[in-house]
Amino acid sequence: MTVPPTTAPTTAQIREKYLSFFESKGHLRLPSHSLIAPDPTTLFTVAGMQPFKPQFMGAAAKFPGYGDNPRVTTAQKCLRVGDIENVGRTLRHCSLLEMLGNFSFGDYFKREALTWAWEFLTSPEWMGLDASKLYATIYENDEEAFGIWTQEIGLPEDHLLRFGADENFWPADAPAKGPNGPCGPCSEIFYDRGPAYGDDTWAEYADTRESARFLEIWNNVFPQFERQEPQADGTPTLVELPAKNIDTGMGLERVATVVQDVFDFYSNDVFAPIIARIVELSGKPYLGPESISHRVVAEHVRSVSMTLADGVSLSNTGRGYVIRKILRRASRHAYLLGLREPVLHTLVPLVVASMGGAYPELVSEEARVTAAIRAEEERFLKTLEGGIQRLQVAIAKLGRLYDRQNSSDGVTYTIRDEHRKYHDWVYTKFGREIYSKADIMNPDGMMTIGRASFPAHIAQITDFQPTDLILSGEEAFTLYDTYGFPVDLTKEIAEEYGVTVDEAGYAESLEKAQATARAGSKYGKSELFGAQDTVGDLSATAFVGYDHLEAEGLVLALMTSEGRVDALEAGTAGTVVLTQTPFYAEGGGEVGDTGRLEWTGEDGLAGAGVVRDTRKTPGGVFLHEVEVQAGTLTPDITVRGVVDGARQATERHHTATHLLHAALRAVLGDGVRQAGSLVAPDRLRFDFAHGAALSTAELAEVERLVSRWISADFAVQWQEMPIAQAKAAGATALFGEKYGETVRVVSVEGSVTLGGHTVSSKELCGGAHVTRTGEIGAFVLLSDENVAAGVRRIEALAGEAATAWLRERLNSDARLAASLNTSLEGLEVRVAQLQAQLKAAEKETVQVRRQLTEAQMSGGNGGGAAPLRELGGFRVAALKLTGIAGNELRGAADKLLDTSGADLVVIASDAGLVIKATKEAVARGAHAGQLVGKLAAAAGGKGGGRPDMAQAGIQNPDAALEALDTAF
Repeated sequence: MTVPPTTAPTTAQIREKYLSFFESKGHLRLPSHSLIAPDPTTLFTVAGMQPFKPQFMGAAAKFPGYGDNPRVTTAQKCLRVGDIENVGRTLRHCSLLEMLGNFSFGDYFKREALTWAWEFLTSPEWMGLDASKLYATIYENDEEAFGIWTQEIGLPEDHLLRFGADENFWPADAPAKGPNGPCGPCSEIFYDRGPAYGDDTWAEYADTRESARFLEIWNNVFPQFERQEPQADGTPTLVELPAKNIDTGMGLERVATVVQDVFDFYSNDVFAPIIARIVELSGKPYLGPESISHRVVAEHVRSVSMTLADGVSLSNTGRGYVIRKILRRASRHAYLLGLREPVLHTLVPLVVASMGGAYPELVSEEARVTAAIRAEEERFLKTLEGGIQRLQVAIAKLGRLYDRQNSSDGVTYTIRDEHRKYHDWVYTKFGREIYSKADIMNPDGMMTIGRASFPAHIAQITDFQPTDLILSGEEAFTLYDTYGFPVDLTKEIAEEYGVTVDEAGYAESLEKAQATARAGSKYGKSELFGAQDTVGDLSATAFVGYDHLEAEGLVLALMTSEGRVDALEAGTAGTVVLTQTPFYAEGGGEVGDTGRLEWTGEDGLAGAGVVRDTRKTPGGVFLHEVEVQAGTLTPDITVRGVVDGARQATERHHTATHLLHAALRAVLGDGVRQAGSLVAPDRLRFDFAHGAALSTAELAEVERLVSRWISADFAVQWQEMPIAQAKAAGATALFGEKYGETVRVVSVEGSVTLGGHTVSSKELCGGAHVTRTGEIGAFVLLSDENVAAGVRRIEALAGEAATAWLRERLNSDARLAASLNTSLEGLEVRVAQLQAQLKAAEKETVQVRRQLTEAQMSGGNGGGAAPLRELGGFRVAALKLTGIAGNELRGAADKLLDTSGADLVVIASDAGLVIKATKEAVARGAHAGQLVGKLAAAAGGKGGGRPDMAQAGIQNPDAALEALDTAF
C-alpha cells in the first residue's frame, strides 16, 4: 500500500495548522464535543456545527470555561452511520470523520470565509497547495460568491462551476422544497489530483458530478436567508437574515489524502499503520480497492474506540446498539480475513498513538476501551459459530445438489440421485456418461449408489444456478441481521454445497431495514435546525423546588396530542406549563416529581388535578403531565402545585447515589466513571465503567463506607458557582455531560476514611437531595451485574425501602427455616446437608442409567447389538434405547462408534437423538448435523450440529430410525 511521504505533514500536523491559522484570524479554539450528540435530534454528533446549534439560532456566543467570541474554530469528531454498508466498499467512506471547521455567529461572512480558505490552502506558510489545481463550485444565482472567487481571489472562471439548489444550497433544494427556516447557498472547494487518478476533466464533472480525480476538500455554507411560506404561485420566499452566519467544514481525511499524496483515505498516516498490522496478523496483503475487509476493520476499530472513549457503552439499545453493530461488522470482516481469535482489541493502541494527542480521552480510557472490545469480540465469535450452524441447517433443508469429496486425484463433486434432472447438464458440461441407479466406483474404492460422478472445477460448478437450490434472500438477511453473518461468508459456505444465494432478495431485505433505520434517524442539517416545538415561544420555568415543595404559578399553556388547547376538562389529561413550579423535572437520572395541582376556576369552582410526571425541554420549559379530576383548567389561572411525599424518598436515594459513587471510586480506583443512573422513590440504580465483578469483600467495603457517611449525619449543602471554580474544587463532573457556565455543586460536608485515605463526595448535580446524610436512614446493596461490555450496574435501596426489604428477607428466611425444620441460625447447615444428599442421589441415578444403557446395548430390553447397513456409501449402525438421555446417550453413541466398525452411528431414545461420525466419514462427505435434521423432522423434532456430532429432541424414535432409509 502507499505510504505517506516522510516530508509530508502528518494528519496531526494538518489539524494543528488549521486551528492555529484560524486562531491567528481571531477565532476562539474550542475542543471537540463528545460523539454523544449535544441535542436529542441525533444519537451522535454528525456535523462540526452541531454543538453550536444554539448560537446559530441566536444564542449568545458564550462558551463557559473558554470565553466569549463570535468566531470559533474546532476539530470536531463526527460519527455518521446512515450508509455504514459503504464503509470499506469505497476508498472514501468513513463512519468516523474529523471535521475542521471555522464558524461565525453574526460576525464575518462570505468574503472572509472564502479568502481565508484560499489563504490557508495555498500559502506556503500553511498548506502550500498548488493554486492551479484548485477548483470551486457555487450556487447558480450567487453573484457575490462569483465575484469574490474571480475578482478578489483570482480563480479562473473555467475553474468555477455553477450548480442548482440540489447541489449547492443548504438544505438541498430548500428554496423550492423547504423546510422553512435558516438556509443559504454554499461553495465547495475541489483539488485536482491529476491524471493518475482519472482522465476526466473539470468540465465533464459538471455533467457527471462524480470523479476520482477531483476531490472535494472544503465546503463553505452561507446561511443568509430565512425561508418563509412560498407565495400563492409557488415562488419561494427568501428573506435576508439580519445576522448572517458562517458554517464551514474541511474533512481532515480528505485534505490529508491530498497533502500526503496517497491513493486513498486508507493510505494516510492514521490508517496505514493499522492496515499494516492487519496484514501482519492475517497474512493477507492489502491490495487496494479489492481489499474491503482490511478497510472495514481499520475504520471501524477507529470509530468504535473513539465512541467508547466518549462514554458510550455497548448495549442492545440506542447508541450502544449502533456501536455494537459497527464492532460486529469489523469482527465479521476479520473473520473473512481468516482471523478466528479476538484481534480487534490489539489494534486500539495504534488508534491511541495516532489520535490520542488531539483527543486525550483516548489515552485515559484506553484500558477500558480495549477490555470492552475484547469482551464483545469473544461473545460475537461464539454468535458467529451459531450463525454457521443455522446456515448449515438452512442448506440441509434445501438438499445438496452434490457432495464434495477430496481424494488423491483431487476434488470430486458427485451429483445426488434426487437431482437426476440435472444429469443432462452434467453430461453437456463435462462430456461424461450419466449413470442412473447404477453402481459407481469412486477413486477410494467405495461404492456410490444412484449418483453420477464427475471431476470438479470450481469455476465450472459455480456458474450453474439450479432454481430449486437457492437460499432465500430473506434467510440470508436474517443470518446477517440476527447473527451478524456477512452475506459474503454465507455465499462462500453455500457454494460448498452447490447452493446459491438470492442476492437480489437479500438486497431488498437489507434496503427495507435500512429504510426503516433512516426513517428513525435524523442526520441532516435540516433536522438539526428543525421547527421549534409547541412551547418554543415560552420562557423557561422558574424552579423553586429545592427549597419549597408547595408553590403557586400561573398557567402559561395547555397541550394535548392535538397541540395547544384552551382548556382541560375534568376527566381529561394534558401537559401544563407554569411560570413557576416546585416539581422537579426528570433529569440527571432522577425521575420527575409527582403530586397535585389545586386552583379556583373563573366560575369560582374548585379544581384539582393529579401530576403524573414532570419533564422539561432543552430550553428549560417544565412540562407537567396532569390528569384533571375536578373543575376546568384554563390558561392564565393561578394554580398551587404540591409535590407528594415520594420526593423525600427520591432525595434519600439521590444523595445515597452520590455516596455510592464516591465509595466505588475509593474502593475500586479513580477509573470508575458513572455511565448512567436512575434515582426513584423506591430504589436507585447506578451504572459505572469497571471491567470486573465486585468481590464480596469489595461490595461489603462499599456498603460500609456509605453507612459511615449516613451514621455521621453530615450536612449536605449545595451552591452555584462558575464551572471552572467547581472543577478546581474537585467536584466530579460526568464525562460527556454538557454543563452551563454556572453549575450547581452538591457537597457532603464531612469525610470518611479508607485505608488511611480521606474519602469525600462533591459532584456537579441539579437534582434534589436530603439536608443531612442521617436522613437517608438504612442503606443496602442489592446486586452487582454486568449490563454491557466494561459496564457494571449496582442496585441499592435507602431509607424505608431498605428496611422493608431487609424485614421481608428475614421473614422469608424464617419461613424457609421452618419448612426445613430448623432455625434461622441452623439454616445454612441444613441446606448444606440437603445439597450433599442431592448430590449422592444424582450420582446414584447416573450409575443406574449407565447400567441401563449397558444392559440395552448388550441385548437386554430389546436392544442388542446394532447391525451394520450400507446407506449412501457409508456403513451405518442404528440403535433404539429407552430411558436414556443427556450424557449417557452421547456416551452410548461413542461406545457404539468405537465397537461397531461403522462410519456413522445413530442412537434414538424417547428422550432424544444422537448421531456421530468418524473423521474418515466426514472427510468423505458425511455430515451428522444435516442427517440429524432430516431424522428429527420425521420424528416430530428438530436439531443440528457439527459434521462429526449432532443431536436433536424428538417425539417418536421409531419414526427417526425409519427415516434413515431415505435420508441419504
